[in-house]
Amino acid sequence: MIDFTGKKYIFWDFDGVIIDSEKIRNKGFRKVLKDYPESQVTELLAYHKKNGGLSRYVKFRYFFEVILNKSITEDAVNELSQKFSAIMREELANKNLLISQTIEFIENRQNSFGMFIVSGSDEKELNELCEKLGIHSYFGLIKGSPTPKIELVRNITVQKKLDPKECLLIGDSINDFDAAIANEIDFYGFNNRELKNLGTAYIEAFEEVN
Repeated sequence: MIDFTGKKYIFWDFDGVIIDSEKIRNKGFRKVLKDYPESQVTELLAYHKKNGGLSRYVKFRYFFEVILNKSITEDAVNELSQKFSAIMREELANKNLLISQTIEFIENRQNSFGMFIVSGSDEKELNELCEKLGIHSYFGLIKGSPTPKIELVRNITVQKKLDPKECLLIGDSINDFDAAIANEIDFYGFNNRELKNLGTAYIEAFEEVN
């Protein structure tokens, strides 16, 4: 069993933890970048998979500056991000994509913990999606990009005057682990076995959590 005794607050990643969005996100990147070589878009998708907690703004900039070795303006990054966001708003507002064991845990334990979402997804889009999916009310705050996740966690702990020892973060990427460690809170990996030996413990299934 995994014991959350002494914990009062849970920071949740969104993609891969609350919602199974990988195929939709991949589809979005491919649509937005359809005019670029397939091999280079595939390289971006590999970067996206490895760095799930980073924002799309960072990923589009990485695509141009690192993969294509070209400069890109902030306006161009924003334009690509808006196109991507339009696809996400339409395709992710589907309750069938919610990860059932996670939602069941959140519903059953919503009165036991203060809960927050900290995500690499666009913040406005994220709040709209949570409203459409009927899960918005479970969370005290829903925060996303373009603010980096390390800062999102830090801002909430300061704003809410939280004791880091009473907090934990559940995520599926190395960026989630980094955000937890930087803020001195416990990290629990989920849905990515590469994280199994990182952090406090790895959640195989939420029925294991006491």
